[in-house]
Amino acid sequence: MNIACWSGPRNLSTAMMYAFGAREDCAVWDEPFYAAYLAETGLDHPMGEEIVAAGETDPLQVGQGCAAQPPEGKAHIYQKHMTQHMVWGLDQLWMDGLKHVFLIRHPARVLASYAAKRENPTLEDIGFVQQAEIYDLICARTGAGVIVDSYDIRQAPERMLRKLCAAIDLPFDPAMLSWPAGGHPSDGVWASHWYGAVHASTGFAGAEGALPTLPPALQSVCDTAMPYYERLKADALVLEGDA
Repeated sequence: MNIACWSGPRNLSTAMMYAFGAREDCAVWDEPFYAAYLAETGLDHPMGEEIVAAGETDPLQVGQGCAAQPPEGKAHIYQKHMTQHMVWGLDQLWMDGLKHVFLIRHPARVLASYAAKRENPTLEDIGFVQQAEIYDLICARTGAGVIVDSYDIRQAPERMLRKLCAAIDLPFDPAMLSWPAGGHPSDGVWASHWYGAVHASTGFAGAEGALPTLPPALQSVCDTAMPYYERLKADALVLEGDA
């Protein structure tokens, strides 16, 4: 099984990659399109030159790799995709044979976390519009797309991972609940800038508290992102008793 997980940045996406990477039967791929995205857009990102040098910059080649057999003799591959990286148009044939998961998070939490690493994030930077577009495309092309909120995973990791695995027809593995500190061999070269907290972790962090208070400029971005988040949230998996 090839699993494409679509999220924006600062969205529990690396911890989810580590959870799947802790399975003996699953390889992982960290942000396959990042180098191609930077090469195409010329955006100034932390470690941008290193990212472009280390990765595949032809999006067609990347897409073919996403649809290929899992590497390392594994039965499955989990691909951690950033929705904002898809700048070439969304009608991609490679997407059709994959299982698609959409990892969402309240935009206030995303913006507060992102702004601590890169100043003045925009709506494009955080990927909410693109995530909704990709979800609509996948539903139209394959009739299926599974949504899970990172808040719920933090609230009850085992329960939500069991629900997620059931939704994509993958047996749950308790190994997904923990991983060694220090990162994963498949981390992208950008890990030293972005992954400090998750490198110190050995499992999912505890439940999240109240929403952060944002400065006016970020609150404006949050307000614009909220309808996209709320639309996907309406279709998301729920904790037992919350339906």
